[in-house]
Amino acid sequence: MLIKMFVFTSKAKILAISLTVIGSVMLVIGFNSPSSSSHDTLDSHHEEASHSEVAHHEEGSHSEVAHHEDASHSEDSHHEGHHDHGAVNRPWSAFLVNTIFFLGIGVGTLFFLAIQYAAQAGWSAGILRVMEAVALFVSIPLLGLLFLAITGSMHLHHIWHWMQEGIMDPSSPNYDSLIAGKEGYLNAPFFIIRTVAYLIIWGGAAYLLRRNSLKEDRLPSGQSLFFTQRKLAAVFIVLYAVTSSTSAWDYIMSIDAHWFSTLFGWYTFAGMFVTALTVLNLLVIYLRIGGYLPWVNENHQHDLGKFMFAFSVFWTYLWFSQYMLIWYSNIPEETPYYLARFGEYKVLFISMVALNFLMPVLVLMSRDAKRIVGFISLAAVFVLAGHWLDHYIMIMPGSVGYNYGFAWAEIGGFLFYAGIFIYVVLHNLSSAPLLMKNNAMIHESKLFHQ
Repeated sequence: MLIKMFVFTSKAKILAISLTVIGSVMLVIGFNSPSSSSHDTLDSHHEEASHSEVAHHEEGSHSEVAHHEDASHSEDSHHEGHHDHGAVNRPWSAFLVNTIFFLGIGVGTLFFLAIQYAAQAGWSAGILRVMEAVALFVSIPLLGLLFLAITGSMHLHHIWHWMQEGIMDPSSPNYDSLIAGKEGYLNAPFFIIRTVAYLIIWGGAAYLLRRNSLKEDRLPSGQSLFFTQRKLAAVFIVLYAVTSSTSAWDYIMSIDAHWFSTLFGWYTFAGMFVTALTVLNLLVIYLRIGGYLPWVNENHQHDLGKFMFAFSVFWTYLWFSQYMLIWYSNIPEETPYYLARFGEYKVLFISMVALNFLMPVLVLMSRDAKRIVGFISLAAVFVLAGHWLDHYIMIMPGSVGYNYGFAWAEIGGFLFYAGIFIYVVLHNLSSAPLLMKNNAMIHESKLFHQ
């Protein structure tokens, strides 16, 4: 007998649609605000001034690049150009922050789903349908990234400094020799192609895992597609091992095109994975309270809490490793990344680290805390706020400089994606039984205890 399906109520639909509409309106206001509506600020003069400011901001670390700038640009024109350029970029950058944040929820859950199959895990079989529902969302923020990549190539914004006209042309006043050396990878056509590839690989994997899961339910009793799923998951994990890093380089690290970190791919993955685990925790709690997951007990919740706690610590380890090595070595090409974040963004930077490390450790350290819904929910609020702020700090300093803030575009983008996320996930949950019929590990999951 099939377990009762989750009901996507009219109230939930109204909430999801309302958030999306409100977010859309706020985004429109943000994009049309006086500071960001004048696209003529992206003319060639301001591009040159903005580029000069970037070279100046890096404190002479690339003096050979600075020599290519027009000597007639005064210090005042540097700051004016950077201000105008950052003001135009701000709503686009805010949209990128929220796109990356929600992308992490989708692709992190997809990776966790694939791990369950590849590892032949038994404890999690009872919540695989929940993971599928979230993983299917991954295509939405990927479409958002495709939109940003195409509009960037059309020079509607310059979130990614390397997309500016003439940046790789030796005859242009915008020429930057360091960025020009990366032209084989950092060019608009290849950038868009990579975005399409992520959409096909990640979205395709989520679709195939879901399709096979539903197909398995229709098989005669005793038959299973478990090993088919396991092979598919293994292929995705290998592809994700590569694309998780390249996507981090593409959408975030290339904003600060003169800077690079060999840890950045791992660091970004860890933040996305913790975010996904946190949302999955909250979703399972919500379904348990509603009585839709009677086969899931506090032991399952405990394991999800352990993953959330462990990868919060792992993220902190990577954050400190990247920061300590760059700060200690004091190499001119590397330290400007942290100088910018210890300047105007210092309060946000320190708050982000506290939210992502101290709060989860203090709240979830004990065994009992991982079994109490209130403690998990409290830690989840800190972690989600902290990792949204982490993406904000990774993106804003390099794309808008001191023109940052929290207003229409930032809040609107979050509400826009939150509404779509709620609608898509709850629709997926309601479209199939939450308990798999023929999964080989279901019995083991029902008996799971510690």
